[in-house]
Amino acid sequence: MLYLVATPIGNLQDFSFRAVEVLRNCEYVLCEDTRHSGILLKHYEISVPTRSFHKFNEAAREKELIEDLLSGKDIALISDAGTPGICDPGERLVALCREKSIEVQSIPGACAFLQALTSSGLNCSSFQFLGFVPKKKAERRKFLFRALFYDGSTVSYESPHRIKDTLSDLAALSPNTRVAISRELTKKFEEQQLASAEDLAKNWEEREPRGEFVLMIEGNPQNLWNDVSPQEQIAEYEKLLDISHKDAIRLVADLRGLSRRELYKEGL
Repeated sequence: MLYLVATPIGNLQDFSFRAVEVLRNCEYVLCEDTRHSGILLKHYEISVPTRSFHKFNEAAREKELIEDLLSGKDIALISDAGTPGICDPGERLVALCREKSIEVQSIPGACAFLQALTSSGLNCSSFQFLGFVPKKKAERRKFLFRALFYDGSTVSYESPHRIKDTLSDLAALSPNTRVAISRELTKKFEEQQLASAEDLAKNWEEREPRGEFVLMIEGNPQNLWNDVSPQEQIAEYEKLLDISHKDAIRLVADLRGLSRRELYKEGL
């Protein structure tokens, strides 16, 4: 059996009795970084063998792992922090296990984006998780538009090196949109903020970001462009999303429930 064992995201005390028991009784533990995970294993007196399993070697290791699992061995997979498979190695291996009818069990525990969202003050009943914010500006802006027009909360991860640029883009696209950020979750300097995109961008202008960030955006497609005409919105989309006039018309028509033909005529 393959066990996916969630690990603490900062505080070593956030680890369940069941997780410890599973790790102590498996054949070996797959770790994203054996040295990093060694701290956790030593803390809980878990002395089973470890093997590295990360994005650079997971493809090469899959055949051997599947053979071990098919032979009846119990193997545990952990990441450096949080739940395996969520922006960390594991997704491919789980898919292979399902193809081979190998049982997979997830041992619940910490997950950074869920910790952040549930304490953010934003909608927790309807949300989408989109992984990491894209690095390139054009792709990042498309990503942010997707979040702004989602009828719920959008959750993603962002690095300290790019969080200022992302907040600046958000402030330019929709200054009044409510945005929440969390960093250093469960650690000594944990910080959570909820404010408008504009206020958050200003708040971080003179600060030095540290630690990984969870970024949460409140989507509000009905009210986002209330004070802007359809033609102005089309022009903005062409510029910000770098798309054709035709594609911008299609997007605006779909979002506003208007006729594409009428919007095209109005723009002539």
